[in-house]
Amino acid sequence: MADAWLYDGETALRHAVSVGLEDDALRIARADGGATSVPLATLTRREDVAGDAILARRDLPGWRLILPGGVPADLAAALPAARRYGGVIDRIGLWPATAVFAVLAGIALTLFLNSPPLVARAVPRAVEQRLGELMVGDFGRRGCATPAGDAALATLVQRIDPDDPTIEVSVVRMPIVNAVTLPGGRIVLFDGLVQAARSPDEVAGVIGHEIGHVRHRDVMESLVRQLGLSVLLGGMEGNVGGYTNTLLASAYSRKAEARADDQAIGLLRDARISPAPTAAFFTRLGGKDAKAERMLAYLASHPVSADRAQRFTRSLDPKATYRPALDAAQWRALRGMCAASPKEESGWRF
Repeated sequence: MADAWLYDGETALRHAVSVGLEDDALRIARADGGATSVPLATLTRREDVAGDAILARRDLPGWRLILPGGVPADLAAALPAARRYGGVIDRIGLWPATAVFAVLAGIALTLFLNSPPLVARAVPRAVEQRLGELMVGDFGRRGCATPAGDAALATLVQRIDPDDPTIEVSVVRMPIVNAVTLPGGRIVLFDGLVQAARSPDEVAGVIGHEIGHVRHRDVMESLVRQLGLSVLLGGMEGNVGGYTNTLLASAYSRKAEARADDQAIGLLRDARISPAPTAAFFTRLGGKDAKAERMLAYLASHPVSADRAQRFTRSLDPKATYRPALDAAQWRALRGMCAASPKEESGWRF
């Protein structure tokens, strides 16, 4: 028998006890003559303190048995081995352990960053469409609609992509030169873009680009990636986590944007709509700030406008016979949709 101190987990009192082995249990005898047996399988070893061994029980929180001077030799084979501070790191060394963990972290990060496409494609279409409906609703009463404008827009979409009836394109009264793709095949054109365009062919190129995002489910992938990055980088210092999130998300966004441009080029080619107007549109977007845009390209979510214009220009077939995406009357109807639509009610539904 060996002397020990027992905290029974029920009171704060320390009991002087003697311990010894009894078959597959540790027998604990108290000074008052009482005794109890603890199955060896329930015992765990805490980190030693000042040379004293400390045992605990898995099934009884707060229970502690302290063996002054360590575990006696005749009990050592039966009781759990001492826990070593640092564990595997101490055994293999700090720098080798750092290298191993860095490689494992790199592999985990690579798998994490490449999983959003798989997760996005696993989202049911019905769920994605419902999400798109909710997001479209956030534009409130800013939507533009006239019989002639709606017919012109439907003709334009049908001309660009006659094979996908699930695509829904709408125009909203916002003075922004942009368009957005929402989940579920919802595409929103801002009236600022329609007014900035000089021909329906330019709008056709933009719609083709947004259809590319729909084809590859880029919006759902982006939502999944942003959610994952927010969770992954949430523990980092604010600025570092934010910058890292921006860099990683921007790199993948640029790939998606370039892929969507390629889709637009293919759709324009099949519809026999010239890509030259779209190239000119991107050239105007770059404008005088083209140099600054290229300097900031690494942080941008879109490829440089000049590069996009060159891609569309290279796709121009000198032997092809192109025809306008809309006739003059249809183009006037599309551009006049928001001016002829009733003004939205005050307020914003966001």
